Amino acid sequence: MLSTDSEVMGKVTTTLTVTNRIDQGMVTRGLLPAEQVRSVMLEKVLVDTGATTLCLSADVIAKLGLELLKEVDVETAHGIGKARIFRDATISLLGREGTFECLELPGGQSPLLGVIPLEALGLELDLQKQCLRVLPTTPTQTYLTIL
Repeated sequence: MLSTDSEVMGKVTTTLTVTNRIDQGMVTRGLLPAEQVRSVMLEKVLVDTGATTLCLSADVIAKLGLELLKEVDVETAHGIGKARIFRDATISLLGREGTFECLELPGGQSPLLGVIPLEALGLELDLQKQCLRVLPTTPTQTYLTIL
């Protein structure tokens, strides 16, 4: 399966849904109605292999109600700076789902999808075709390894 959201030569973008995992757990336990789960669909998310993790703007993080995990030092194009990391963002993308930390982007920047979620979800960047490729998970071939 291939993602086809790319628009600019050399850049790959995709559409993904981010959901508050804590809300999902509360629904499972019968503590929250399903329609109250906080979730957002993000379009034109840049797939950025220079980014480590999922990166979201402060307004998206607030809408999702994600909990602050910690403040960290991060390296950016402008040098080393501080950033906040939030927990329990569940990503749904190309039929795959996983829960990750996300880094808060300053100043309303566009969201980024970094290498940790890509690898964990079994997605691979194909720059020639400008898309994401879903790696196999069959009984005869799988991207998951235990060595």
